[in-house]
Amino acid sequence: MRYEELTIEGRNAVIEAFRSGKTIDKLFVLDGCQDGPVRTIIREAKKHDTLLQFVTKERLDQMSETGSHQGVIAYAAAYEYAEVDDILKIAEEKGEAPFLILLDGIEDPHNLGAIIRTANLAGAHGVIIPKRRAAGLTATVAKTSAGALNYTPVAKVTNLAKTIEELKQKGIWFVCADMNGTPMYDLDLKGPIGLVIGSEGEGVSRLVKEKCDFTASIPMKGDIDSLNASVAAGVMAYEIVRQRR
Repeated sequence: MRYEELTIEGRNAVIEAFRSGKTIDKLFVLDGCQDGPVRTIIREAKKHDTLLQFVTKERLDQMSETGSHQGVIAYAAAYEYAEVDDILKIAEEKGEAPFLILLDGIEDPHNLGAIIRTANLAGAHGVIIPKRRAAGLTATVAKTSAGALNYTPVAKVTNLAKTIEELKQKGIWFVCADMNGTPMYDLDLKGPIGLVIGSEGEGVSRLVKEKCDFTASIPMKGDIDSLNASVAAGVMAYEIVRQRR
C-alpha cells in the first residue's frame, strides 16, 4: 500500500487528482463559486460519488495548508482501498473460512483505526466500509490503526446491504451486533462469517440488519447501555476467534 498526500488544494491539483483515479473522500468548495473550472471539479466529484460540501471562505482558509486553495480543497484517501474480491482471495490463499468485518456508518476516525487494528490481530481477512456517512482512510485512521492498515485490506462499497447479499451467495453468513440480539455466547459463529458493527449513535441501520442472518448482543452488566463501537467490535471479533479455534 502506498501512503498518499492527504490534502489536495487548488483547482488544477484537484482536477488532476480526480483524473488520475485517486480516491477522493471529500471535496470542499467555496459556496457560491460558479466558474468553469469549479463546475468541472463538482461534475467530477458527482461522477465519483465523492462527498461534497459547500463552505465559507473562512472555513477553507482555516483548512488550507498552502494558503492558495482557489476555492477548492479535497481530502484524498491516505491509503489505497482494496476490492471485496481481494479480501476473499486472501482467505482462500490462507486456506481459511472468510472472516470479514463490515462497518455500518462509523464516523469517528479513531474508532475506524482501532477496529482495523483489532481486525488485523483477530485474523479477520479485511474490513468493508460504506462510501457515504462514514469515515474514510485518513491519516488519523492510519495512525490509530498502529500500522495495521499496511496489512489489513479495507474495501469501500456504495451499498452495504447489496454487498451483504452478494457475499451471502458466496456462502458467507452475517451476524450484526445489536443490544436486543441473542447473547453472542449462545450463537454458533464458526465458518465463513461477516461481523457487522453499527455506528456510534444509531447502531446497525434497519436495511442492513434485515440482510443479516443473526443479531448478537454482548452481555452487559453495568449501569450504562452500550459499549464504544470499536470495543464492541473487539469483543465480538474475539468470540468469533474463540469459536473458530
